[in-house]
Amino acid sequence: MESPEVPMEKVHEHIEEHAHEAKEKWITMVALSTAVLAVLAAVTSLLAGNHSDEAMSRQIESSDQWSYYQAKGIKAGLVETRIQILTAMGHPPADADTQQLQKYKSEQEEIQKEAETLQQESKMHSVKHDTLARGVTMFQIAIAVGAISVMTRRKMFWGVSLLFGAAGVWFLACGF
Repeated sequence: MESPEVPMEKVHEHIEEHAHEAKEKWITMVALSTAVLAVLAAVTSLLAGNHSDEAMSRQIESSDQWSYYQAKGIKAGLVETRIQILTAMGHPPADADTQQLQKYKSEQEEIQKEAETLQQESKMHSVKHDTLARGVTMFQIAIAVGAISVMTRRKMFWGVSLLFGAAGVWFLACGF
C-alpha cells in the first residue's frame, strides 16, 4: 500500500523565501520549525504506510488460514460421512478413518489459533496506522499555520503552529 503523501514542500519553500527576505528573527525560527515539522511529517507518514501494509498483509495471511481451516473441515466432513455410512451399513469404521478424523479436528484447532492471532496483529497494525495518520494530519496543519503566521506576520499563529506540531509529536509517540 502506498504511504500517504505530504504535499507541504511548496508551503515550506514559501516560508523559507519569506525568512530570507524578512528582517524579523522570529520568521527565521518559523522556517526552522516548519523544516523540523516537515521531517517529522515525512517520518510519521512512512511509519503510517508501513503499519497499513502490515495490517493488510496480516489480514491476508489470516484469510488464508481461515480458508485452510475450512478445507480441513470439508475433509473431516467427508471422513465423518464415510464413517456414518459404514456404521449405517453395519460395518465398523476403519481405525485409519477414526484417526484421520481426529487428526483433522486437531489441525483445525491449531489453524484457528493461528488465524485469530493474525487477525489480532492486523487490528494492532491498523490502530497504529490510524494513530500515525492523525499525526501526519497534525504536522500538515502545523506547517500550514506556520505559513499563515509568516504571511500575516503574526507570531500568535506560529504558536498555534507549534501546538499542532506538539499534537503531531504526541500522535507519533503513541504510534510507537
